[in-house]
Amino acid sequence: MESNGWWSPLPSDSAKKDTPKLKPESSKNSCPGAANKEIHRSLSDPDLSPLSVRSKKRTRDDLLSSDLSDFKEEMKSMITSLLTAQEREMKKIGTSLKEIQSTNQSIEAAVSFLSAQNEEYKKKIETLEKNAMEDKKYITVLEDKIEDLQITSRKSNFELKNVPKENSESKENLVSMVLKLSETIGCQVNKEEIKDIYRVRSKKEGTRSMPIVVETSSTILKTEFLKCCKTYNMNHKNKLTAKHLGFRTNVDTPIYVSEQLTAKGSRLHFLARDLQKTKRYKYCWTAYGKVYLKKHDHSPVITVRSESQVQQLINED
Repeated sequence: MESNGWWSPLPSDSAKKDTPKLKPESSKNSCPGAANKEIHRSLSDPDLSPLSVRSKKRTRDDLLSSDLSDFKEEMKSMITSLLTAQEREMKKIGTSLKEIQSTNQSIEAAVSFLSAQNEEYKKKIETLEKNAMEDKKYITVLEDKIEDLQITSRKSNFELKNVPKENSESKENLVSMVLKLSETIGCQVNKEEIKDIYRVRSKKEGTRSMPIVVETSSTILKTEFLKCCKTYNMNHKNKLTAKHLGFRTNVDTPIYVSEQLTAKGSRLHFLARDLQKTKRYKYCWTAYGKVYLKKHDHSPVITVRSESQVQQLINED
């Protein structure tokens, strides 16, 4: 825009708002001098000059730039602090992880050691159990052999049970009892056929009716003697008593004659007779040191060999 021969730059929008509008030259009250004077005044106003506007803009930009720099520095400081704190925490975590790793390695080593030891003990236990089973079988075999030897050593013996004991009892008295009984039952026995005779000693004091063991010269004689005793009891209402042994006192005391059993055989005979009392088995007897059962007349004979067998027979019925 030209005015009176010199050029002025265009004001900014804000300057335009603050700059008063000039009246056109065609106005009645206007004159070239007054217009020049007004223009000169407006250009000389420091608040309205373009340089002032640009300076204010630069000031705002500098402030913004300074704030941004401060913000950047503050963020940088915060991030640095966070990174430093994080690094410290990571170091702590790293140390803890190393300790945990070391502990885990120790635990793994201990578990491996215990597992190996457990496997070793397991093998030892299996070996011991196997050996125990073998030993148990071997012990059973030995017990059976000992039982057979004891039965063999007693195959010619029989016992008189529930016989009253006299104060002055001797072997001669005992032999006389057997000879008297043999006459009663009809089985002739000579004194020479009695190898030995004795009363079993009691483990408890005061017991006067312990069995009397008679060792004969042969198994045949023992078997015949027992058969005659059984026949006499079956054929006579008054069974064998102490008077048949020559007693003058306690004459009505019943006496029992049976073959001599081992401790195991006596126990099995007791259990077998108890089983017979339940009426599940009709017959129970002993022969040659062994115990037998028979359920009825046509059933097979059962040889009782152990207590577990008796219990099994009870459970089966």
